[in-house]
Amino acid sequence: MFSQRARDNLACVAFCGLVGGQDELLFDGHSCVIDHNGATIARAAQFREQVLIADVDLAAAAAARLRDPSHRPAARRGGHPVSILPALPAARVPAEAHPAGGELTPALAPVEAELYSALTLGLHDYVEKNGFAHVVLGLSGGIDSALVACLAADALGAERVSATIMPSPYSSASTQQDARDLAGALGLDVHELPIAAAMSAYETTLADSFAGRDPDLTEENLQARIRGNLLMALSNKFGWLVLTTGNKSEMSVGYTTLYGDLAGGFAVIKDVPKTIVYRLCEWRNSPAGAREPVSGAARVKSPIPASIIERAPSAELRPDQRDEDSLPPYELLDRILEGYVELDLSREQLIAQGLPAGDVEHAIRLVDLAEYKRRQAPPGIKISARAFGRDRRMPITNRYRG
Repeated sequence: MFSQRARDNLACVAFCGLVGGQDELLFDGHSCVIDHNGATIARAAQFREQVLIADVDLAAAAAARLRDPSHRPAARRGGHPVSILPALPAARVPAEAHPAGGELTPALAPVEAELYSALTLGLHDYVEKNGFAHVVLGLSGGIDSALVACLAADALGAERVSATIMPSPYSSASTQQDARDLAGALGLDVHELPIAAAMSAYETTLADSFAGRDPDLTEENLQARIRGNLLMALSNKFGWLVLTTGNKSEMSVGYTTLYGDLAGGFAVIKDVPKTIVYRLCEWRNSPAGAREPVSGAARVKSPIPASIIERAPSAELRPDQRDEDSLPPYELLDRILEGYVELDLSREQLIAQGLPAGDVEHAIRLVDLAEYKRRQAPPGIKISARAFGRDRRMPITNRYRG
């Protein structure tokens, strides 16, 4: 757009972009200077502040306007004196402001690098600008909490991050060990708080009220709520910010527990679909992910155990539970959600694309029913065209099912 405006007006364009997070919004900087031909002659880094210096040839732009018949009247009318800014003393300009050999600062690539940097900056600025010294999250041994742990350590430093491992009788030994290995690799402070005793106390307290009824989703949700209570207790005692670990796919269909895993102060990946979570974790484990893409500072290499990435997703709230027992496979679910949530496609349009009608109907119904949960979710970083809360807010009381 800036390039086209520069060509249209035969004028240089200097764009100064804000850098940093503001609640859900994130501004990536990426300031640039474009000459009158529409060519980018200087570009600043993404996701960090930088002094950008560029020389522009104003005389060349003026001459080009005189040569273009459509611009001559405007060029002649523009003969009044122009204020020229004083020269910037060279001693005050940091060396990094001058690109080596005049080359442009490259844009971040691949997309995983850009998204990871966005999430890292958004988390860092939310914590810093709201005065938190420390954060805490529940580390389950699953893929979502693994990504949030890495983002927190990279954004704030491991010394400012605590991980809480809260096994239940349904937690497998392998997931718990993966959580410990990840925390150890990142250098996080770990709190181990088994919840079996708390579960037993709840069951005893509710025994008379639940008499004659078989265990169901209620008992599963109690486990999530016990964990939420423990995290909030740590928050209250030490002033830590609780980071929730739910992703956009789960938020879309309500695969989350009110006052349980939904409880917290900041939802880092609430706008990140599950399939992108996997891609970000694989990228973070790659050699490129071990380097901070802008400053070059070293990160922990491959902190996420391979078994976390390879294991079938599970909430581990009942024996042998798998996410796909309740939901379509995430590759399919995310395609449906992208069409319905991001692109406003109808069920008929989605089915016409070849998506299974039953899965489309099921996913749409879950999205519509989960609106009341999303209203009670903490804020999180917007990285998509349509984030819940800011960009997509539907009525809860709505009998229409289109």
